[in-house]
Amino acid sequence: MKRSSWINFGLVSVLWGVPYLLIRVAVAPGQFTPAFVVFSRVTIGAALLIPYAIKRGTFKPALKQFKWVAAYGLLEMVGPWGFISQGETKLNSGLAALLIATVAIWATLLNGALGDKTVFHSSRLIGLAVGFIGICFVVGLESVQGKVNIAAIFLLLLAAMGYAIAPTLVRHKIPDLDGAAVNGLALLTTSIIYLPFAISQWPHHHIRANSIYSIIALGIFPTAICFVFFFKLMADIGIARASLIAYVNTGVAVLLGVIVLHEKLTTGMLIGLPMVMIGSYYASRKRVTR
Repeated sequence: MKRSSWINFGLVSVLWGVPYLLIRVAVAPGQFTPAFVVFSRVTIGAALLIPYAIKRGTFKPALKQFKWVAAYGLLEMVGPWGFISQGETKLNSGLAALLIATVAIWATLLNGALGDKTVFHSSRLIGLAVGFIGICFVVGLESVQGKVNIAAIFLLLLAAMGYAIAPTLVRHKIPDLDGAAVNGLALLTTSIIYLPFAISQWPHHHIRANSIYSIIALGIFPTAICFVFFFKLMADIGIARASLIAYVNTGVAVLLGVIVLHEKLTTGMLIGLPMVMIGSYYASRKRVTR
């Protein structure tokens, strides 16, 4: 990769490792509700990305493909961000990030269903098996020890599935649209959907300053700014290689959870994390044919 691509790769990896920490702080007991966090995040993101896309002259083409942009928004934002925010009321940030890292596994299965025969190569099948075993270790050991909520785990896995489907939809239906325009419009759509919930759940009690700062940072950095850099990264190195950031940002999220939130590295995470990451890498790695 070019030096600029490495910089974008590192920046996106770090920025997308941070949301789990920020969400965990924002939805702490007595703070914001998950729906209000999603609304605030996407509203801030839309307010930044839409003017940027309009200035670049790329917003109108996105409006003409609204049905596909809206579908992308449902799969990438409306569902997953609601699921993650709700799930993190019951799970720590590191475990949440680990479960989201399974996105590469779901993407591989999806590509196989869409006709990608390389999915059935032995190394990729082994990767799928290792990844699923890793998930079983995480869910199984944590459940036996009574440390997790199964419903929350299910929500996180659903979010990962949405993350796997959304980019595939963009690649097949609207590959030529500008990333800032697509995401700005998708964020606006998500904001409108979550508006009634935000109004009904508007906080009328004291909110800690760090929860407010977390929402502001969540909307600016891993939402608005990160999507711009990620779409540039995909244009430079392709979707497959760009998706490798999932392995890095999982480590970032776990590390931040331990250092900042003083979360414990449990037995399930210690065993499952490397298995999920290694399995995801091999499951998503295409064999070069001559």
